[in-house]
Amino acid sequence: MNRVKSDQLFAEALKYIPGGVNSPVRAFRAVGGNPFFVNRAAGSKVWDVDGNELIDYVLTWGPAILGHAHPKIIAAVKAAAELGTSFGIPNPHEVTMAKRICKLVPSVQKVRMTSSGTEACMSAIRLARGFTKRDKIIKFDGCYHGHVDSLLVRAGSGALTFGHPDSAGIPAAFTSHTIVAPYNDVDAMKNIFAANKNEIAGIIVEPVPGNAGLYLPQPGYLEFLREITKANGALLIFDEVMTGFRLARGGAQERFGITPDLSTFGKVIGGGLPVGAFGGRAEIMDCLAPLGPVYQAGTLSGNPVAMAAGLANLDELLNGDAYKKLEERGAQLAAGMRDAARSANVPVQFNQCGSMFCGYFTTQPVHNVADAMHSDREKFKKFFHGMLDAGVYLAPSQFEAGFLSIAHTAADIEKTVNAAAKVLRAL
Repeated sequence: MNRVKSDQLFAEALKYIPGGVNSPVRAFRAVGGNPFFVNRAAGSKVWDVDGNELIDYVLTWGPAILGHAHPKIIAAVKAAAELGTSFGIPNPHEVTMAKRICKLVPSVQKVRMTSSGTEACMSAIRLARGFTKRDKIIKFDGCYHGHVDSLLVRAGSGALTFGHPDSAGIPAAFTSHTIVAPYNDVDAMKNIFAANKNEIAGIIVEPVPGNAGLYLPQPGYLEFLREITKANGALLIFDEVMTGFRLARGGAQERFGITPDLSTFGKVIGGGLPVGAFGGRAEIMDCLAPLGPVYQAGTLSGNPVAMAAGLANLDELLNGDAYKKLEERGAQLAAGMRDAARSANVPVQFNQCGSMFCGYFTTQPVHNVADAMHSDREKFKKFFHGMLDAGVYLAPSQFEAGFLSIAHTAADIEKTVNAAAKVLRAL
Protein backbone atom coordinates (compact mmCIF):
# COMPACT_ATOMS: atom_id res chain seq x y z
CA MET A 1 0.00 0.00 0.00
CA ASN A 2 1.44 3.35 -1.08
CA ARG A 3 1.94 5.73 1.85
CA VAL A 4 4.48 8.18 0.39
CA LYS A 5 2.55 11.33 1.34
CA SER A 6 1.86 10.04 4.85
CA ASP A 7 5.55 9.29 5.35
CA GLN A 8 6.44 12.78 4.20
CA LEU A 9 3.91 14.35 6.56
CA PHE A 10 5.16 12.25 9.47
CA ALA A 11 8.75 13.31 8.81
CA GLU A 12 7.61 16.93 8.89
CA ALA A 13 5.50 16.38 12.03
CA LEU A 14 8.49 14.91 13.87
CA LYS A 15 10.22 18.30 13.58
CA TYR A 16 7.46 20.21 15.36
CA ILE A 17 5.34 17.76 17.41
CA PRO A 18 6.82 15.45 20.08
CA GLY A 19 6.95 12.01 18.49
CA GLY A 20 5.13 13.44 15.49
CA VAL A 21 1.71 12.88 17.10
CA ASN A 22 -0.66 14.63 19.48
CA SER A 23 -1.62 11.45 21.33
CA PRO A 24 0.96 8.70 21.96
CA VAL A 25 -0.85 5.59 20.67
CA ARG A 26 -1.18 7.19 17.21
CA ALA A 27 2.57 6.90 16.77
CA PHE A 28 2.46 3.16 15.85
CA ARG A 29 5.28 2.51 18.35
CA ALA A 30 3.50 -0.63 19.55
CA VAL A 31 3.22 -2.10 16.05
CA GLY A 32 6.16 -0.57 14.20
CA GLY A 33 6.20 1.60 11.12
CA ASN A 34 4.85 5.09 10.56
CA PRO A 35 1.29 6.28 11.14
CA PHE A 36 -0.82 7.25 8.16
CA PHE A 37 -2.54 10.63 7.82
CA VAL A 38 -6.24 10.94 7.01
CA ASN A 39 -7.88 13.81 5.19
CA ARG A 40 -11.41 12.45 4.72
CA ALA A 41 -13.86 10.10 6.40
CA ALA A 42 -17.43 9.04 5.68
CA GLY A 43 -19.57 6.24 7.05
CA SER A 44 -17.44 3.23 7.97
CA LYS A 45 -14.45 4.37 5.88
CA VAL A 46 -11.47 6.68 6.08
CA TRP A 47 -9.23 7.78 3.19
CA ASP A 48 -5.61 8.65 3.80
CA VAL A 49 -3.65 11.38 2.05
CA ASP A 50 -2.34 8.82 -0.45
CA GLY A 51 -5.89 7.88 -1.48
CA ASN A 52 -6.02 4.50 0.29
CA GLU A 53 -9.49 3.47 1.50
CA LEU A 54 -9.77 1.71 4.85
CA ILE A 55 -12.64 0.18 6.81
CA ASP A 56 -12.30 1.93 10.15
CA TYR A 57 -12.80 0.11 13.45
CA VAL A 58 -11.26 2.86 15.57
CA LEU A 59 -13.96 5.46 14.83
CA THR A 60 -12.20 8.37 16.52
CA TRP A 61 -11.70 5.96 19.45
CA GLY A 62 -15.44 5.56 19.91
CA PRO A 63 -17.47 8.73 19.23
CA ALA A 64 -18.44 7.97 15.61
CA ILE A 65 -21.17 5.51 16.54
CA LEU A 66 -23.24 6.63 13.53
CA GLY A 67 -20.19 6.45 11.27
CA HIS A 68 -18.05 9.34 10.10
CA ALA A 69 -19.40 12.68 8.84
CA HIS A 70 -23.04 11.84 9.45
CA PRO A 71 -25.06 14.47 7.58
CA LYS A 72 -27.24 15.39 10.58
CA ILE A 73 -24.19 16.00 12.76
CA ILE A 74 -22.51 18.07 10.04
CA ALA A 75 -25.69 20.13 9.62
CA ALA A 76 -25.98 20.68 13.38
CA VAL A 77 -22.36 21.81 13.63
CA LYS A 78 -22.76 24.24 10.73
CA ALA A 79 -25.95 25.73 12.16
CA ALA A 80 -24.43 26.17 15.63
CA ALA A 81 -21.12 27.58 14.35
CA GLU A 82 -22.90 30.24 12.29
CA LEU A 83 -24.28 31.66 15.55
CA GLY A 84 -20.88 31.70 17.27
CA THR A 85 -18.36 29.03 18.16
CA SER A 86 -18.07 29.87 21.87
CA PHE A 87 -19.68 32.27 24.30
CA GLY A 88 -18.32 31.62 27.79
CA ILE A 89 -21.96 32.30 28.75
CA PRO A 90 -24.73 29.73 29.30
CA ASN A 91 -26.39 28.55 26.09
CA PRO A 92 -29.61 26.57 25.46
CA HIS A 93 -27.83 23.51 24.01
CA GLU A 94 -26.11 22.69 27.30
CA VAL A 95 -29.45 22.65 29.12
CA THR A 96 -30.92 20.34 26.49
CA MET A 97 -27.89 18.02 26.76
CA ALA A 98 -28.10 17.94 30.57
CA LYS A 99 -31.81 17.06 30.43
CA ARG A 100 -31.11 14.37 27.83
CA ILE A 101 -28.39 12.69 29.91
CA CYS A 102 -30.52 12.78 33.07
CA LYS A 103 -33.46 11.25 31.21
CA LEU A 104 -31.43 8.45 29.63
CA VAL A 105 -29.31 7.59 32.69
CA PRO A 106 -31.52 7.23 35.79
CA SER A 107 -28.56 7.32 38.20
CA VAL A 108 -27.79 10.87 37.00
CA GLN A 109 -29.99 13.52 38.61
CA LYS A 110 -27.67 16.41 37.83
CA VAL A 111 -24.76 16.65 35.39
CA ARG A 112 -21.97 19.07 34.56
CA MET A 113 -20.22 19.37 31.19
CA THR A 114 -16.47 19.37 30.67
CA SER A 115 -14.26 19.44 27.58
CA SER A 116 -12.78 15.93 27.85
CA GLY A 117 -13.21 12.56 29.49
CA THR A 118 -9.98 13.13 31.41
CA GLU A 119 -11.39 16.31 32.90
CA ALA A 120 -14.66 14.54 33.77
CA CYS A 121 -12.87 11.75 35.64
CA MET A 122 -10.57 14.17 37.43
CA SER A 123 -13.58 16.21 38.57
CA ALA A 124 -15.57 13.16 39.66
CA ILE A 125 -12.67 12.01 41.85
CA ARG A 126 -12.36 15.44 43.45
CA LEU A 127 -16.10 15.51 44.05
CA ALA A 128 -16.09 12.03 45.62
CA ARG A 129 -13.35 13.10 48.01
CA GLY A 130 -15.11 16.35 48.83
CA PHE A 131 -18.46 14.68 49.45
CA THR A 132 -17.16 11.82 51.61
CA LYS A 133 -14.41 13.87 53.29
CA ARG A 134 -12.07 10.92 52.65
CA ASP A 135 -8.86 10.80 50.64
CA LYS A 136 -8.33 7.32 49.21
CA ILE A 137 -9.53 6.20 45.79
CA ILE A 138 -9.49 2.65 44.40
CA LYS A 139 -8.85 2.12 40.71
CA PHE A 140 -8.18 -1.05 38.75
CA ASP A 141 -5.02 -2.39 37.19
CA GLY A 142 -5.28 -1.70 33.45
CA CYS A 143 -8.18 0.74 33.68
CA TYR A 144 -7.43 4.16 32.21
CA HIS A 145 -9.31 7.26 33.31
CA GLY A 146 -7.38 9.89 31.43
CA HIS A 147 -3.97 11.37 32.16
CA VAL A 148 -4.88 12.64 35.64
CA ASP A 149 -1.86 12.60 37.97
CA SER A 150 -3.54 10.66 40.76
CA LEU A 151 -5.06 8.09 38.38
CA LEU A 152 -2.10 7.42 36.09
CA VAL A 153 -1.05 4.43 38.16
CA ARG A 154 -0.82 1.05 36.45
CA ALA A 155 -3.11 2.38 33.77
CA GLY A 156 -3.94 0.65 30.53
CA SER A 157 -4.00 1.95 26.96
CA GLY A 158 -0.86 3.84 25.94
CA ALA A 159 0.74 3.29 29.34
CA LEU A 160 0.72 -0.48 28.78
CA THR A 161 1.72 -0.12 25.17
CA PHE A 162 4.87 1.78 25.99
CA GLY A 163 5.77 -0.10 29.15
CA HIS A 164 5.65 2.98 31.38
CA PRO A 165 2.59 2.46 33.58
CA ASP A 166 3.60 5.34 35.85
CA SER A 167 4.34 8.56 34.00
CA ALA A 168 7.38 10.64 34.74
CA GLY A 169 6.56 14.04 36.16
CA ILE A 170 4.12 12.77 38.79
CA PRO A 171 5.35 13.16 42.39
CA ALA A 172 4.86 10.06 44.52
CA ALA A 173 2.73 12.08 46.92
CA PHE A 174 0.13 12.61 44.19
CA THR A 175 -0.57 8.89 43.97
CA SER A 176 -0.15 8.01 47.62
CA HIS A 177 -3.92 7.96 48.11
CA THR A 178 -4.59 5.80 45.04
CA ILE A 179 -5.01 2.07 45.64
CA VAL A 180 -4.79 -0.25 42.64
CA ALA A 181 -6.82 -3.47 42.59
CA PRO A 182 -6.98 -6.38 40.13
CA TYR A 183 -10.21 -6.39 38.12
CA ASN A 184 -12.70 -9.23 38.67
CA ASP A 185 -11.07 -10.17 42.00
CA VAL A 186 -13.58 -10.13 44.86
CA ASP A 187 -11.22 -11.17 47.64
CA ALA A 188 -8.65 -8.49 46.78
CA MET A 189 -11.32 -5.79 47.05
CA LYS A 190 -12.55 -7.13 50.38
CA ASN A 191 -8.99 -7.04 51.72
CA ILE A 192 -8.49 -3.45 50.55
CA PHE A 193 -11.58 -2.22 52.35
CA ALA A 194 -10.66 -4.18 55.48
CA ALA A 195 -7.19 -2.61 55.54
CA ASN A 196 -8.50 0.93 54.92
CA LYS A 197 -11.57 1.20 57.12
CA ASN A 198 -13.44 4.52 56.77
CA GLU A 199 -10.71 5.88 54.48
CA ILE A 200 -12.02 4.99 51.00
CA ALA A 201 -13.78 7.85 49.20
CA GLY A 202 -14.75 5.70 46.26
CA ILE A 203 -14.03 3.21 43.52
CA ILE A 204 -13.64 4.39 39.93
CA VAL A 205 -14.08 1.66 37.34
CA GLU A 206 -14.67 1.15 33.65
CA PRO A 207 -17.67 -1.20 33.90
CA VAL A 208 -16.41 -2.84 30.71
CA PRO A 209 -12.67 -2.08 30.62
CA GLY A 210 -11.63 -0.95 27.14
CA ASN A 211 -8.12 0.34 27.69
CA ALA A 212 -6.28 -2.96 27.98
CA GLY A 213 -8.09 -4.35 24.99
CA LEU A 214 -11.56 -5.40 26.12
CA TYR A 215 -12.69 -7.74 28.85
CA LEU A 216 -15.99 -8.12 30.64
CA PRO A 217 -17.04 -8.12 34.27
CA GLN A 218 -17.62 -11.64 35.50
CA PRO A 219 -21.19 -12.40 36.64
CA GLY A 220 -21.96 -10.62 39.89
CA TYR A 221 -18.78 -8.54 40.00
CA LEU A 222 -20.30 -5.13 39.35
CA GLU A 223 -23.07 -5.98 41.81
CA PHE A 224 -20.37 -6.79 44.35
CA LEU A 225 -18.70 -3.40 43.80
CA ARG A 226 -22.05 -1.70 44.34
CA GLU A 227 -22.62 -3.60 47.57
CA ILE A 228 -19.16 -3.12 49.08
CA THR A 229 -19.06 0.62 48.42
CA LYS A 230 -22.53 1.11 49.88
CA ALA A 231 -21.65 -0.96 52.96
CA ASN A 232 -18.52 1.11 53.58
CA GLY A 233 -19.85 4.61 52.93
CA ALA A 234 -17.81 4.96 49.72
CA LEU A 235 -19.00 6.08 46.28
CA LEU A 236 -19.11 3.93 43.15
CA ILE A 237 -17.98 5.86 40.09
CA PHE A 238 -18.61 4.39 36.64
CA ASP A 239 -16.25 5.68 33.97
CA GLU A 240 -18.57 5.45 30.97
CA VAL A 241 -16.51 7.67 28.69
CA MET A 242 -16.30 4.72 26.27
CA THR A 243 -19.38 2.70 27.17
CA GLY A 244 -21.86 5.52 27.77
CA PHE A 245 -24.64 5.52 25.14
CA ARG A 246 -22.70 2.88 23.22
CA LEU A 247 -23.46 -0.38 25.02
CA ALA A 248 -27.09 0.65 25.58
CA ARG A 249 -29.24 3.79 25.64
CA GLY A 250 -28.30 4.22 29.29
CA GLY A 251 -24.76 2.87 28.93
CA ALA A 252 -23.17 -0.09 30.67
CA GLN A 253 -25.11 0.66 33.85
CA GLU A 254 -28.34 -0.03 31.99
CA ARG A 255 -26.92 -3.10 30.29
CA PHE A 256 -25.81 -4.63 33.61
CA GLY A 257 -28.53 -3.16 35.84
CA ILE A 258 -26.22 -1.29 38.24
CA THR A 259 -26.82 2.15 39.77
CA PRO A 260 -23.53 3.97 40.49
CA ASP A 261 -23.30 7.13 42.58
CA LEU A 262 -21.39 9.10 39.95
CA SER A 263 -20.76 8.54 36.25
CA THR A 264 -18.44 10.10 33.70
CA PHE A 265 -19.17 10.43 29.99
CA GLY A 266 -17.55 11.60 26.76
CA LYS A 267 -17.10 10.44 23.16
CA VAL A 268 -20.68 9.72 21.98
CA ILE A 269 -22.13 12.84 23.65
CA GLY A 270 -19.74 14.98 21.60
CA GLY A 271 -20.46 13.54 18.17
CA GLY A 272 -16.75 13.79 17.34
CA LEU A 273 -16.07 17.11 19.07
CA PRO A 274 -14.21 17.50 22.41
CA VAL A 275 -16.74 16.88 25.20
CA GLY A 276 -16.95 15.25 28.60
CA ALA A 277 -19.47 15.20 31.44
CA PHE A 278 -19.89 13.88 34.95
CA GLY A 279 -23.08 13.47 36.93
CA GLY A 280 -24.85 11.58 39.65
CA ARG A 281 -27.06 11.96 42.69
CA ALA A 282 -28.20 15.53 43.28
CA GLU A 283 -26.93 15.63 46.86
CA ILE A 284 -23.44 14.79 45.62
CA MET A 285 -23.48 17.08 42.59
CA ASP A 286 -24.69 20.00 44.69
CA CYS A 287 -21.34 19.94 46.49
CA LEU A 288 -19.88 21.58 43.36
CA ALA A 289 -19.27 25.33 43.22
CA PRO A 290 -21.11 27.66 43.11
CA LEU A 291 -23.42 25.72 45.48
CA GLY A 292 -20.76 23.82 47.43
CA PRO A 293 -17.08 23.79 48.37
CA VAL A 294 -15.76 21.54 45.56
CA TYR A 295 -14.37 23.77 42.82
CA GLN A 296 -14.56 22.82 39.15
CA ALA A 297 -14.63 25.10 36.11
CA GLY A 298 -13.97 25.22 32.37
CA THR A 299 -14.04 28.03 29.84
CA LEU A 300 -15.25 25.80 27.01
CA SER A 301 -17.51 23.54 29.09
CA GLY A 302 -20.90 23.25 27.39
CA ASN A 303 -19.50 24.67 24.16
CA PRO A 304 -22.50 25.30 21.85
CA VAL A 305 -20.99 23.65 18.77
CA ALA A 306 -19.94 20.54 20.66
CA MET A 307 -23.33 20.32 22.39
CA ALA A 308 -25.12 20.63 19.06
CA ALA A 309 -23.00 17.85 17.57
CA GLY A 310 -23.62 15.58 20.55
CA LEU A 311 -27.36 16.19 20.56
CA ALA A 312 -27.58 15.38 16.86
CA ASN A 313 -25.60 12.18 17.50
CA LEU A 314 -27.93 11.14 20.31
CA ASP A 315 -31.08 12.11 18.41
CA GLU A 316 -30.19 9.86 15.51
CA LEU A 317 -28.87 7.07 17.70
CA LEU A 318 -31.99 6.92 19.85
CA ASN A 319 -34.39 6.78 16.93
CA GLY A 320 -35.28 3.43 15.39
CA ASP A 321 -33.29 0.24 15.82
CA ALA A 322 -29.72 1.55 16.04
CA TYR A 323 -28.81 -0.53 19.10
CA LYS A 324 -30.29 -3.67 17.57
CA LYS A 325 -28.09 -3.11 14.50
CA LEU A 326 -25.01 -2.56 16.66
CA GLU A 327 -25.64 -5.78 18.57
CA GLU A 328 -26.13 -7.72 15.34
CA ARG A 329 -22.97 -6.32 13.74
CA GLY A 330 -20.96 -7.04 16.89
CA ALA A 331 -22.18 -10.63 17.00
CA GLN A 332 -21.48 -11.08 13.27
CA LEU A 333 -17.94 -9.77 13.61
CA ALA A 334 -17.22 -11.89 16.70
CA ALA A 335 -18.52 -15.09 15.11
CA GLY A 336 -16.59 -14.45 11.91
CA MET A 337 -13.31 -13.62 13.61
CA ARG A 338 -13.54 -16.68 15.87
CA ASP A 339 -14.20 -18.88 12.85
CA ALA A 340 -11.25 -17.31 11.00
CA ALA A 341 -8.93 -18.01 13.94
CA ARG A 342 -10.11 -21.61 14.24
CA SER A 343 -9.72 -22.26 10.52
CA ALA A 344 -6.17 -20.85 10.64
CA ASN A 345 -5.42 -22.83 13.82
CA VAL A 346 -4.26 -19.65 15.58
CA PRO A 347 -5.22 -19.27 19.26
CA VAL A 348 -7.23 -16.07 19.64
CA GLN A 349 -9.50 -14.93 22.45
CA PHE A 350 -12.03 -12.63 20.78
CA ASN A 351 -13.87 -10.62 23.43
CA GLN A 352 -16.96 -8.69 22.41
CA CYS A 353 -19.67 -6.68 24.15
CA GLY A 354 -22.21 -5.05 21.87
CA SER A 355 -20.32 -2.81 19.46
CA MET A 356 -16.97 -3.07 21.29
CA PHE A 357 -14.40 -5.84 20.74
CA CYS A 358 -10.79 -6.99 21.01
CA GLY A 359 -8.86 -10.04 19.91
CA TYR A 360 -5.96 -11.38 22.01
CA PHE A 361 -3.36 -13.83 20.69
CA THR A 362 -3.44 -16.21 23.65
CA THR A 363 -4.90 -19.58 24.58
CA GLN A 364 -6.19 -18.29 27.92
CA PRO A 365 -9.47 -16.44 28.54
CA VAL A 366 -8.89 -12.74 29.29
CA HIS A 367 -10.67 -11.40 32.38
CA ASN A 368 -8.21 -8.71 33.51
CA VAL A 369 -4.98 -6.98 32.56
CA ALA A 370 -2.80 -9.81 33.89
CA ASP A 371 -4.55 -12.19 31.48
CA ALA A 372 -4.23 -9.64 28.66
CA MET A 373 -0.47 -9.46 29.13
CA HIS A 374 -0.19 -13.11 28.01
CA SER A 375 -1.15 -12.05 24.50
CA ASP A 376 1.53 -12.52 21.85
CA ARG A 377 2.28 -8.93 20.85
CA GLU A 378 4.61 -9.94 18.02
CA LYS A 379 1.75 -11.83 16.39
CA PHE A 380 -0.49 -8.83 16.91
CA LYS A 381 2.01 -6.56 15.11
CA LYS A 382 2.04 -8.85 12.07
CA PHE A 383 -1.74 -9.17 12.16
CA PHE A 384 -2.21 -5.39 12.43
CA HIS A 385 -0.04 -4.65 9.40
CA GLY A 386 -1.55 -7.50 7.40
CA MET A 387 -5.02 -6.14 8.03
CA LEU A 388 -3.93 -2.59 7.24
CA ASP A 389 -2.50 -3.74 3.90
CA ALA A 390 -5.84 -5.47 3.25
CA GLY A 391 -7.72 -2.19 3.79
CA VAL A 392 -8.84 -2.72 7.39
CA TYR A 393 -7.80 -0.31 10.14
CA LEU A 394 -7.70 -1.67 13.68
CA ALA A 395 -6.32 0.15 16.71
CA PRO A 396 -2.49 0.17 16.50
CA SER A 397 -2.09 -1.49 19.89
CA GLN A 398 -2.97 -4.86 21.36
CA PHE A 399 -4.30 -2.98 24.37
CA GLU A 400 -7.10 -0.98 22.76
CA ALA A 401 -10.73 -1.82 22.10
CA GLY A 402 -12.24 -1.75 18.63
CA PHE A 403 -15.58 -0.15 17.80
CA LEU A 404 -18.42 -0.65 15.35
CA SER A 405 -20.88 1.90 14.01
CA ILE A 406 -24.30 1.59 12.43
CA ALA A 407 -22.59 2.58 9.18
CA HIS A 408 -20.64 -0.70 9.11
CA THR A 409 -22.38 -3.03 6.70
CA ALA A 410 -22.55 -6.81 6.54
CA ALA A 411 -20.28 -6.50 3.49
CA ASP A 412 -17.71 -4.51 5.53
CA ILE A 413 -17.65 -7.25 8.14
CA GLU A 414 -17.46 -10.01 5.56
CA LYS A 415 -14.47 -8.29 3.94
CA THR A 416 -12.87 -7.88 7.37
CA VAL A 417 -13.35 -11.53 8.31
CA ASN A 418 -12.04 -12.76 4.94
CA ALA A 419 -8.98 -10.54 5.30
CA ALA A 420 -8.43 -11.79 8.85
CA ALA A 421 -8.61 -15.43 7.74
CA LYS A 422 -5.96 -14.81 5.09
CA VAL A 423 -3.68 -12.84 7.42
CA LEU A 424 -4.02 -15.37 10.24
CA ARG A 425 -3.10 -18.25 7.94
CA ALA A 426 0.10 -16.39 7.04
CA LEU A 427 1.20 -15.84 10.66
